[in-house]
Amino acid sequence: MGGKQPDESAPAVAGKETGARRVLRAFRPEGTRVRAGSVEVGGPGFVVMAGPCAVEGLEQVDRTAAAVAQAGAHVLRGGVFKPRTSPYAFQGMGEPGLHLLAEAGRRHGLPIISEVMETAQIPFMAESSDILQVGARNMQNFSLLRALGKVRRPVLLKRGLSATVQEWLLAAEYVLEGGNEQVMLCERGIRTFETEMRNTLDLAAVAWAKQRTHLPVIVDPSHATGLVDLILPMSLAAAAAGADGLLIEVHPRPEQALCDGNQALTPERFQTLMQRLPPVLDAVGRHLWRPESPAQVVRAR
Repeated sequence: MGGKQPDESAPAVAGKETGARRVLRAFRPEGTRVRAGSVEVGGPGFVVMAGPCAVEGLEQVDRTAAAVAQAGAHVLRGGVFKPRTSPYAFQGMGEPGLHLLAEAGRRHGLPIISEVMETAQIPFMAESSDILQVGARNMQNFSLLRALGKVRRPVLLKRGLSATVQEWLLAAEYVLEGGNEQVMLCERGIRTFETEMRNTLDLAAVAWAKQRTHLPVIVDPSHATGLVDLILPMSLAAAAAGADGLLIEVHPRPEQALCDGNQALTPERFQTLMQRLPPVLDAVGRHLWRPESPAQVVRAR
């Protein structure tokens, strides 16, 4: 019984490879552009998704949405189902929180992104969310990935805590293989021996994924570092490395946040970040995403 384990990188059937295919740049040399509401991700425009780690209530999510919209963000993020390490930590508001997030997005003209944790949540999450996020802990939840392959909603796939780049790409392959071509990769830091930061932000993986795949790549410096003072420099570094956008945590009162307050920017610090991005983007031939015309700023649901 202790024989050699099968090598998953080897062909399972003669003449048929099991490695990534649909995610590779050769499959779509022109690259993939993902539409989220009226926003396009993967073109020359750099997209910023910002909002609270978790939706906590009407006042909190509306204040945050107003602040990030005013600062120039393009998508409102917010968790309503929270996979927490401790069962005693705040687990999110669930479906009522999703309605609050969607209402705040509509009021402030922002598409929304929120995490889906299991297949049973997909129908109502897809009804209200413009982008469905797969969190790091679910990167290899293959039942969920297969189900998302049948949904016609963009999917943002976060890299797992200890996942290799190849495992990350093969997870995306599950969604693409199911027929959903609207997939974005998200680098959110990996677990290493380093303990000063929450995770280690792997910007080399961002540049590698941009070169080798046709999918847009987003960077989450909030989870990658866990330290509010590192979010601005790592965001600028991500832009310089070729990322297509950012996923940033913002809270009007981080010290009172029910989830990850130590890595949430205040609205003022987020505005500073948005002001610092354009020169870096300009240096690499990019710019902050902007609609071609005012009529484009509409929610496409």
